[in-house]
Amino acid sequence: MNQTNDRGADDMSSVSAIVCVRNGARYLAEAMDSIYGSTIQPTEVIVLDGGSSDDTCAIARTYPGVRIVPQRSTGIANAYNEAITAANGDLLAFLSHDDIWLPGKLDKHVAAMRADPALDYTTSLVQHFLDDGAAVPNGFRRELLDGPVPGAIMETLVVRPRAFEKIGGFNPKFRAGEDTDWFARARDIGLASAMLPEVLVRKRVHETNLSINTGNLNRHLMVALRASVVRKREAAAKVGVDNVGD
Repeated sequence: MNQTNDRGADDMSSVSAIVCVRNGARYLAEAMDSIYGSTIQPTEVIVLDGGSSDDTCAIARTYPGVRIVPQRSTGIANAYNEAITAANGDLLAFLSHDDIWLPGKLDKHVAAMRADPALDYTTSLVQHFLDDGAAVPNGFRRELLDGPVPGAIMETLVVRPRAFEKIGGFNPKFRAGEDTDWFARARDIGLASAMLPEVLVRKRVHETNLSINTGNLNRHLMVALRASVVRKREAAAKVGVDNVGD
């Protein structure tokens, strides 16, 4: 993280909003508008651009506090890692270019994390919605459209930079499911978290969703889950060995 100040770890006087995007002009303005829907405003908005050839960067530049950072590597995991490194905030909050934060999202996350300095990160409920004129994509679970669900996904995440110092960033081996792997690692190591019991994100469902349409998504998710099982077994085995030595 690009920490250049002497603020305490729990000061939380600044929030970096992070949007990783490539050719997202169709939806970007609605996403960007939603970033500013809280009393607490982000002190910076990092738009990590993966080489867009449409009006993505031009749209982003019309908003206050925006810093466009060209992606040096490839892939969504690397995009998140580059944005995290570039960020200066006491808290980092993520949004996809085609999704929407609901009003007051930052206010509620920041309040929760100020109230409990032990929290490494917070998430919230999420409501999926079908884009206008879109059919339900193949492989998408239709029941997710029926009501709010807990969202262990990037768009709900508000996190202290120390969380990435503890467990690392996103694994670039994952073309999709990189957030599933990160949240699994966070749980396995015991990072302190809280899920806010209200909908603070609307997640758009459409035919070009990367998380829905990546052909190997299920394989990547299984790899993440298997890695979690291995970590738990290794941790249990280590505890057993340590107990024998007592």
